[in-house]
Amino acid sequence: MKIAVIGTGYVGLVSGTCFAETGNHVTCVDIDERKVNSLRNGKITIYEPGLEKLFERNLKEGRLHFTTKIEDVIDDVSIIFLALPTPPGEDGSADLSYVLGVADHLGKIMKDYKVLVDKSTVPVGTADKVHAAVAANYKGDFDVVSNPEFLREGVAVDDFMKPDRVVVGCSSERAEKLMTELYAPFVRQGNPVIFMDEKSAELTKYAANSFLATKITFMNEIARVCELVGADVDKVRKGIGTDTRIGNRFLFPGIGYGGSCFPKDVKALVKSSSEVNYDFQILNAVEKVNEEQKTYLIPKIKAYFNGDVSGKHFAIWGLSFKPNTDDIREAPALYLIDELVASGATVTTFDPEAMENVKGVIGNKVAYAETMYDALDGADALIIATEWAEFRNPNFDRIGDALKSKIIFDGRNVFGSEKMKELGYIYFSIGRQPITA
Repeated sequence: MKIAVIGTGYVGLVSGTCFAETGNHVTCVDIDERKVNSLRNGKITIYEPGLEKLFERNLKEGRLHFTTKIEDVIDDVSIIFLALPTPPGEDGSADLSYVLGVADHLGKIMKDYKVLVDKSTVPVGTADKVHAAVAANYKGDFDVVSNPEFLREGVAVDDFMKPDRVVVGCSSERAEKLMTELYAPFVRQGNPVIFMDEKSAELTKYAANSFLATKITFMNEIARVCELVGADVDKVRKGIGTDTRIGNRFLFPGIGYGGSCFPKDVKALVKSSSEVNYDFQILNAVEKVNEEQKTYLIPKIKAYFNGDVSGKHFAIWGLSFKPNTDDIREAPALYLIDELVASGATVTTFDPEAMENVKGVIGNKVAYAETMYDALDGADALIIATEWAEFRNPNFDRIGDALKSKIIFDGRNVFGSEKMKELGYIYFSIGRQPITA
């Protein structure tokens, strides 16, 4: 099958590459000439484990192409995916200008039947708007389908190639047949392709991400209570996670969620609900708690240093919002950095993948170390903000030798409290009692 994917961001590049991997002829379209030239020359533009190998293979085999002009391929393709940014506006609503702008353009150049697929995360009613934008210029047959993505950064290739479900919002038998054919290789093990109306599919995406954000935030609040009453959040987590009605995923407390999806999608669902006069009280609370959670370590740090961190120097391990990605959007580490620097402290950071992105945002506001251990030299304490695998079993002797004092503030509960006590560390974590001596 010949398809086009408009937009070569995270979702577009992963989707295009994975569709090509199953034998389709895929052309990815982007207006950024520099990015397109880079991709044509075999240089991948995002970090995602497992993607580069597929990208290189399909580029070499001639199944994956890149262009800046949809006009070059419009006549050959049967399905066009819209994988365009929908950034939040100041009021939290999703900005559909990119999606609708492309829809308007497609209406002017289409000559025969196409299926246009909203792959971007979009509010309820967007499929109708895309249909209207195309129909304003094109009077022939076409269908608009909603096909939300459920990709987790860091494991997106596995999520795409082996999805636990595929959701398709579709009102046309012709479009349903094409989408069934396209996704057949991905669901051979029997996982479902769930067809529904377009509005239900659009809401499914927001509902899924908002529920997961709520689950994370609930556990962060339980962790706060644990600290106040003397309980251990790890034991509570195991106690409730074995209940099959709850499950054990997304129950790990930390310093809040970030990234490109959860913050944006929660805001968008709150906003779209308000537009139909519904006050989504739970999600309003989720947003409030998560904003507070991002800097939850700061009072602990300041309290340990008698309320004043001016002149203190800190090492921060982890800058991306989660491990196995270079995505720093809404990353808690950046909020910690802002608070520490504003309080007169200095910071040296290390992250396996995200440092260049951070440099592009905050420049020389902090120092950047070449290795995780280099970041520790002369620091008054270590702060862990992202749970990268390489942080889990470090050389604690090297940590202790490099730090001024053996003090760790662990925002992801990477280490066990008992082990930290045995090693003689002062150790603060989330939802567990501090080790202070």
